[in-house]
This record gives sequence, structure tokens and C-alpha cells, in this order.
Amino acid sequence: MTAASMTAAVELDKVQISFGEFTAVQETDLEVRQGEFFSFLGPSGCGKTTLLRAISGFIAPTHGKVRINGADMTNIGPNKRPTALIFQNLALFPMMSVAENVAYGLRVRGVGRSAREEKALKLLDQVALGPHAFKKVSELSGGQKQRVAIARALAVEPKVLLLDEPLSALDLKLRQHMRRELREIQQRVGITFIYITHDQGEALTMSDRVAVMNAGRIEQVGDGRAIYGAPETPFVASFVGESNAIPGTAGVEADGIAAIDTALGVLSGREPRRLRPGTAATLFIRPELMVLNPGAGLCHIAARVSGIGYEGSMTHLLLATERGVALEISLVTADPGTLPRPGETVTVGFHPEHAIVLSDGGRTE
Repeated sequence: MTAASMTAAVELDKVQISFGEFTAVQETDLEVRQGEFFSFLGPSGCGKTTLLRAISGFIAPTHGKVRINGADMTNIGPNKRPTALIFQNLALFPMMSVAENVAYGLRVRGVGRSAREEKALKLLDQVALGPHAFKKVSELSGGQKQRVAIARALAVEPKVLLLDEPLSALDLKLRQHMRRELREIQQRVGITFIYITHDQGEALTMSDRVAVMNAGRIEQVGDGRAIYGAPETPFVASFVGESNAIPGTAGVEADGIAAIDTALGVLSGREPRRLRPGTAATLFIRPELMVLNPGAGLCHIAARVSGIGYEGSMTHLLLATERGVALEISLVTADPGTLPRPGETVTVGFHPEHAIVLSDGGRTE
């Protein structure tokens, strides 16, 4: 065990999870820090919920160990682990009052009535539901039910709170509101949250760090800015946020910037992996980092406007190039009269330092 693992809230030590011949989670090493809001982000079927269930004890790893606060969790069931799990469907008891729902875990553990009622009311105050303590769950809104589930989980004083896509059933406005509330609650109570989501907005907004998963493997771990601004693999670059992907062949690199030969001409971008010249690679550039009528020193691309999408504060220009590469550029919405119209030919571009060139292979060191 490493010295760092002694202070980690959760440590995955070469954890692999298989079901028959299918490997749901490839061998994984990871440390989640004490008091951290940590998210697993990825598409359906990538293994993120399977990992969460291994941490909670509902699934045993095929290989490797799960440690919580330095203690090996092998052969320790879910009810004996210092964790609490909030399911997607919340699993609240409709016939109980809000306070009774919160106190349920304490009741199962044999805590006396007065003590559990006192604790339930205190927790409901913490999640701003004190005045609703004696209502039925059915009388609450979706967001209020989420907070009841959180309070119930916190009642048993877990060291780690596990959340499996708890906001997925809510509408967009309520989800955005609950993101802020969840983060505020986590900071207030100070315990470790491990959150599962396929929604990149949730992960980037709430988390101290994010693990992006794909096909049972963690592709990158970092804070939101690193995940979005400095993706390490093509999957992360394309899954997190919108990106224009322009395939080509890596050229010579100098000072971290490399040329890439594409169907649209020779372009340039950051090349953190130092690819061998001639390696098949893709240049990724975010739509909001592209500009109309680029000046000197920027990469230039000629294209025809094939469509315009209006999205309130942003306007998206859909572009078609002569070589069949589709692009998108996102502009802060301004006077519509200043925008090109569908069918017009325009020149767009980007600064090489704003683009990134990646390949699944071809690293030189």
C-alpha cells in the first residue's frame, strides 16, 4: 500500500471486473481523495456504474482490491462498508413522511426514536427541507425528493457517498439547479462524493476531478479545465464538448506545435504526444475557438455556409468544405446582418495553439 493510499478515500488497486468472457472494467488503478467531489463520466455501457457497484460492495472485482480509508474491502458486504449509495430511482418510501424516510437507515441500525428523529430534522435543515419534514414524499417536487435521498444517505454518516446518475430523470432547468445544490451540500458536509454521469455538463460543473471512461477503461483523469482544454485521447476530445475533427497525417513538430497534412491543406496544432511523422492523426478544434476571416499567423480554411443554428447567446454556422469535411463554428450572437448567409463562401480559421493533434498510437517516447 502506498503512502498516498493511506489518505485516499477510495483506492482501486488493479481492479478488473468480468462477467464470463466479457470484461466490463479493464485493469484500473485510481485514487479518490478525501473530501473530493469525483465523477466518472462516459457513455452508457462504458463500465462506470459497474465500478461504482464494486466500490459499494454490490459487485466483487474479478481481480484487484478496493480500499476505503486504507482498509481492504474484500469480502465486506455493502451494509458493512462506510458508504451510502443513492440510486437513479431514489427508492424513497411513499407512505412514510419525509423525516421517516431520512431516519430509516438509523432505525435499521437500532438507533432510538428520539435520537433518529433529532438527527433527521437536523439533516433536513441542512438540505433546506426543514419545513417539509412531516409531509409525504408524494407531496414534494422532483428536486426536493433528490434532497430527501441525500439527507437519508447522510444520516448513516458514510465516509463516501456514491451517486448513480441521480439527476437523469429531472428536466433541464431543475438538473442545472440541482447541480449547484449538490455541490453546495458536498462542500458543506465535507465528505467524499463519487458521482456517475453520462452528462458532461454535470461532471464539469460539479467535480473537483473527472475520470472519462470508454469501453471499460479510464482514458483520462483531471479537473474540468484539463479534460475540456487538454484532452489526451481522441475519445476524450470528441466525447467531452463539441469538436471539429479533421483527419490527416502528422508532420514535423517544433516547440510543441506540429503540422498535420489534411484534405483541407496543411494545418497546425498542439501535439502533446510527440507523434512520429507520418502517423495517422486527427486535429481537434472547438467550434467556439474558430473565427471568421482569420488574420495572419492563423490556420485558414475555405468553406461554404450550409446552415445556421440559433441558440440564444450563441449562433452556430454549419460549414461544408470542397473536400467533404463538415465543420462548425460557434459565435457569440450579434446582429444577424453581420453573419454570412447559407450558400456564401467564407474563410474560417484558428490559432494553432487552440487546436490539438492526437492519435491512438505513434508516441515517440
